[in-house]
Amino acid sequence: MTSRIKEYFATSYRPGERKLVQKIDFFILTFCCVSYFVNYLDRSNLTNAYVSGMKEDLGFRGNQLNQINTCFTVGYVIGQVPSNIALHHIKPRYYFPAMMILWGGLTMVTASAQHPRSIMAIRFFQGICEASTFVGTHYILGAWYTEKELGKRSGLFTSSGLAGTLIGGFIQSGIYKSMNGRHGLAGWRWLFIIDGLLTIPVALYGFFLFPDTPHTTTAFYLSAEERQLAKDRVPITAGPNENVTLKQQLTKSLLVKVLTSWYWWGFVVLWIIAGELESFSTNGLLALYMKSHPTDKYSVVQLNNYPSGVPAVGIMSTLFWATLTDFLGGKRYLVGYWIGITGIATSIMILVAAKNPTSAMSTRVVFAGYYWAGSVYACQATFFAWCNDVMRYEDALFRGIVLAGMNLGSNAVNAWWSIIFYGATYAPWFTRGMWAMIAVSIVLLFWCTALVWFTVRAEKRRDALTTSDSVPAQDEASQTTEINEKSG
Repeated sequence: MTSRIKEYFATSYRPGERKLVQKIDFFILTFCCVSYFVNYLDRSNLTNAYVSGMKEDLGFRGNQLNQINTCFTVGYVIGQVPSNIALHHIKPRYYFPAMMILWGGLTMVTASAQHPRSIMAIRFFQGICEASTFVGTHYILGAWYTEKELGKRSGLFTSSGLAGTLIGGFIQSGIYKSMNGRHGLAGWRWLFIIDGLLTIPVALYGFFLFPDTPHTTTAFYLSAEERQLAKDRVPITAGPNENVTLKQQLTKSLLVKVLTSWYWWGFVVLWIIAGELESFSTNGLLALYMKSHPTDKYSVVQLNNYPSGVPAVGIMSTLFWATLTDFLGGKRYLVGYWIGITGIATSIMILVAAKNPTSAMSTRVVFAGYYWAGSVYACQATFFAWCNDVMRYEDALFRGIVLAGMNLGSNAVNAWWSIIFYGATYAPWFTRGMWAMIAVSIVLLFWCTALVWFTVRAEKRRDALTTSDSVPAQDEASQTTEINEKSG
């Protein structure tokens, strides 16, 4: 075990490769992580604003909060595949910042809303713009990093989004205490203004310093040798074919290839299932539980700060599992078993707590259950890294479409799933949602097992094909040697 740990941390690099990795780590990860942090800050602060006065100021009724989230999700779904296709033909250093400026502007516009319907329209277009970040970054990471490097980077990227959720609550509570009522604006309105302004410097950083992909980069801080080394580090299929037009690539045969591929169905369904296992966290159930608690009354500061423990657990879990699965040689499927067990256990905890809702022990069990459920966030980094690993030798556009399809499928289901099972009117216990979580967790355990079998089979086929292709070349070389010896 000690030797494996030393081997894991003492990575051997070719001449100049370590310096290259350090450079792309700095310029790629800083931009991607900060942009995802701001992305999630904008997204998660809707719930923070809701419990900080927006509900009362705008006269929310029934499940209008869930309907707003659904509008965002619909836009997010629409933008997934087109966004990754656009990244394949528009330089990321132009595309990412442009989308950031658009969603930052829409976030600031939210501060002027006078009715929940206005926020529904704003969030729909915001979802289209924000669709660029998550799957787009995973496409970029898969283009630059090797299989051994990918898990940790994916984990850092995903954790940055969770950090946005974590810090968002503290930001809202700070704004509420210091700026509520300033210039006649409520604290929740200032939250959206400040969040939107944060996107501008990040977008400018990306425009000037993001290195695009190994096959298209013109970054001034990479030498010609480093650019060639970046291409050599990953399979040629990981980069776009600059000589083929978008119209030539988006053909019926590509559509057939995608829809008949086990990659598409295996990983899209995987993320549909796993995405719903994040429902406790993504729907802000702990905050809604506190807001509707049967006996306790929480202050605005508590409503914003206490749920921050959920993404804090998510960050620790994400970094732990991303590092562990790298160390174990890319066994990303292990996370599937962990989150499946977690979904079952935490749901049971909350169902049991609901039987005695007024006791202090019931409240402690619910908090513990929701905090533990935050560890499910680990699947974001590991499952997208799993897809990138398995599709490393596939065409780049094909890989990009599957990555986008994963998020498309998950959010398409989540658009109605959250209303049916986790509507705000079901607070504080969400009993229907707890039973749905148990069922989905069981399905995930079986699906991960099946996907492992398909992955192993595909690797064996590729190895066999590689071996068969090399044999004729060896025979030809031996025949040439024999002829030369006879002629000599």
